[in-house]
Amino acid sequence: MTDKPSFFAELKRRNVLRAGMLYAAGAWLLVQVATQVFPFFDIPNWVVRWIVIAAAIGFPFALALSWFYEFTPEGLKAESEIDADPSIVRSTGKALDRWIIVVLSLAVVLLLANTFVLHKDAAGPAQSSTGNATTTFDKSIAVLPFENLSSDKDNAYFADGMQDEILTRLSKIGTLRVISRTSTLPFASHPGNLPEIAAKLGVATILEGSVQKAGNTVRINVQLIRALGDQHLWAETYDRTLDDVFGVQGEVAGAIANKLGATLSGDARKQVDEIATRNAAASDAYLRGLSLMRQGYVLAQESAAIHAFEDAVKADPHFAAAWARLARGYSHLIFTGDEATPQRRTAALHALETAEQLQPDTLETLAARAYYIFRVQGDYDAARKRFEALHARWPNDVDVMLTLSYVLARQGHQAEADALVGHALTLDPLNVQLHKLLAINAIAGRRFDDAIAEVHAVRVLAPADAEAPRMEARAWLARGDLARASALLDHPPTLPSEESGQPEYFDLERQQRSYATSIARLERMLKTPDPKAGPFDSIGARMELADMQRLAGDRAAQGNYRVARDAVQDLLKKQAENLNLIWALAWCDAGLGNETAAFAGVDAFLRHEPESKDVILARYALEGRARLLARFGHKHDAVAGLRYLLGVPYDGSMYSTYSITPAMLRLDPDFDTLRGDLEFHELAAGDAATPATSSGTKP
Repeated sequence: MTDKPSFFAELKRRNVLRAGMLYAAGAWLLVQVATQVFPFFDIPNWVVRWIVIAAAIGFPFALALSWFYEFTPEGLKAESEIDADPSIVRSTGKALDRWIIVVLSLAVVLLLANTFVLHKDAAGPAQSSTGNATTTFDKSIAVLPFENLSSDKDNAYFADGMQDEILTRLSKIGTLRVISRTSTLPFASHPGNLPEIAAKLGVATILEGSVQKAGNTVRINVQLIRALGDQHLWAETYDRTLDDVFGVQGEVAGAIANKLGATLSGDARKQVDEIATRNAAASDAYLRGLSLMRQGYVLAQESAAIHAFEDAVKADPHFAAAWARLARGYSHLIFTGDEATPQRRTAALHALETAEQLQPDTLETLAARAYYIFRVQGDYDAARKRFEALHARWPNDVDVMLTLSYVLARQGHQAEADALVGHALTLDPLNVQLHKLLAINAIAGRRFDDAIAEVHAVRVLAPADAEAPRMEARAWLARGDLARASALLDHPPTLPSEESGQPEYFDLERQQRSYATSIARLERMLKTPDPKAGPFDSIGARMELADMQRLAGDRAAQGNYRVARDAVQDLLKKQAENLNLIWALAWCDAGLGNETAAFAGVDAFLRHEPESKDVILARYALEGRARLLARFGHKHDAVAGLRYLLGVPYDGSMYSTYSITPAMLRLDPDFDTLRGDLEFHELAAGDAATPATSSGTKP
C-alpha cells in the first residue's frame, strides 16, 4: 500500500476540474457575446468562427496551467511554492465556484435576452413540411408580385421592377431568409389564401404591394403580413417622384428588417439604403431592363434589356448599378456565343470598369466582375473564388448560387454543384428550372431514375411545362427505349429558333433511321420566316439537315454543308474566338470530307477548352471527335475514345442530348462503321444505366 493520492484525487486537490468548468463557462459566454453582438457592428462571421476555434484549442492549455499553478489569497502561485493545506484548497475551490456561477449566470441572461427581448418583434414561425420533416422559419419573407394600378397597362414593367428591387435589397440582409422572385411569380398580387401560399414557400411573412405610376409621380403601397392568422404587421404608402423611387426601396427593406428583428447595420445597411440614381429617365429605363431580364433568356429579349440599361446610363452616366447590369448583359451575349465579337468584349470591360470606378464595393458591381471573369475571361479558378466570396455576403441570391454551381460542374465537382442547387431550392422552392438542372445533371451522370423523378417534380409544379416531356424523353433515349421516348415527343419544332432547344426529336429520328421525316421538317423550317432566329439558329438547322441527308445517302448534303460553312466563316471574321463557330466549322469540314481540317478544328477547340479546365465542354468535344474517328475509319482510336467517355459523366455532344451510353452505341448510325469490331461490341453490350469504369486513359 502507498499513501500517494490517486490521479483523480490530485485533480480535485489542485482544482483542475473547477478550472476546466470555469474555462468552459467563460468560453461559452464569449461565444454568446460574439454571435449576438458582433453582427450589430457588421463584424464578419469568420471572426466568430476563429473565436470558437481558439477557445477549443485553449482548453487543454487551461487544464495544464491549472495543474501547475494555483489561485491563493496572495495571488497566482506555482504548485511547488504552496503547502498542500486543506484550507487553501477549500478557499480556492470556493472562489472558483463563485466565478463559475457568475459566468454561467451572465451567459444564461444573455441567451434569454436574445430569445425573448432582442427578437420580440420577429414574426411568428411558419411551418413547412415535406413528408414527416417540419422546419420552422421566423425571419423569412416572400414578396408577391406588385399590382400595377396605373391606367396605362404598359407600365406593368414598372411594378415588376419595383418588386424586383425591393426583393434584391431584402436579399442582401443575411439574417433574413428571402424567397426568390421565380417562386412568387405564379401568385396573385393580393391572394386570399396567404397561409396556404406561405406553407408552399416555407415562410412566416408575406409582403404585398401595388404601384401606380402617372407621369412623373408614383404611389407605392406595401403591407407586411404574418401568414399565421393573416395578421397585418405593418403597412405604408409612399408618394414619390420618379427621381426618388430608389429611396423608397431602401426604406421598405429597412422597415421590414426592423419588424422581423433582422440585424441591419454597417455594410448591410449601406447596401440596402443605396440610392442608385435620382434621374427619373434613368430609373424608368433601369426598371424596364430588370423586368425584361427576369423573363428568361431569349436573344431578342436579352437585347431589349441591354438597350434599356444603355438608355439608363445615357440618362445618368454615374448610375453604377446600371453599368453593372450592362456589363452582365454584354458578358452573357459573349458567353452564349450570340455576340462574341471583339467590340462586344471591349464594351463589356468598359461597362464593368465604369461600375467599379463609381461604386467598387456594391454587391452589384462585385457580381458583374465575377460574371465577367467566368463568362468572358473563362478563368474558372478565379471565378469560383469570386462567387464563393459573393455567396458569403449575398446568401439569398439564387443566381449567384447557380452560377457557382455551373463553375463547380465545369471543374468536375458535380456533387458540390448539385448540393448548391439543392440549397437554392430552399430559397426558390417552386422554381422548375432548378429541378430541370438536377435532371440534366442526373442524365449526365447516367442516373436516369433520378432524372425522371426530377422531371416528375417539374410536372407537379408546372403541369403544362412544354420542356418536361422532352427532358424525360432524353432519359428513355439514353436507355434505348425509343417507344417511350416517341410517346413523349409529340410537338416537334417548326422554326429554326426552336430547333436548337429541341434536339430530342432529331435524336429519336436518327436512332429510328427516319431520315426522311427529319429532312422534310428541316426543309420547311428553313423556308419559314423566323423573326426570333439569330444567325446561328439558321446555321444549326442547316447543319442538322445536311447531317440527315448524309446519313440518308442524299448528295444534297454537300450543298448544305457548304452553305453552312460559308455562313460560319463569315461570322468567324468578326468572332474569331467563338467556340460555337469553331466547332461548327470543324463539323462542316467533316461533312465535306475534309478530314485534316475537321480534326484540326476539333483539336483547336480542345486546346482552348482542355479537360483540365472545363470537363463539360472538353468531353462534349471528345464525343464529337470519337464520332469523326468512326466516320473516317479510325476504328481503334474511336473505340478507345468511346471507352473513356462511357466511364465519365458529361452533358452530351452537339448531336445528342445526353452522354454516350451502350444503348446509343447500339442504335446511333454514326457508329455503323464499328459494328464488326469486337471491342466495340463489348462496349455496346453494357447497361445504359451502369456506365463502364474508366481506365483513366484518355484517347
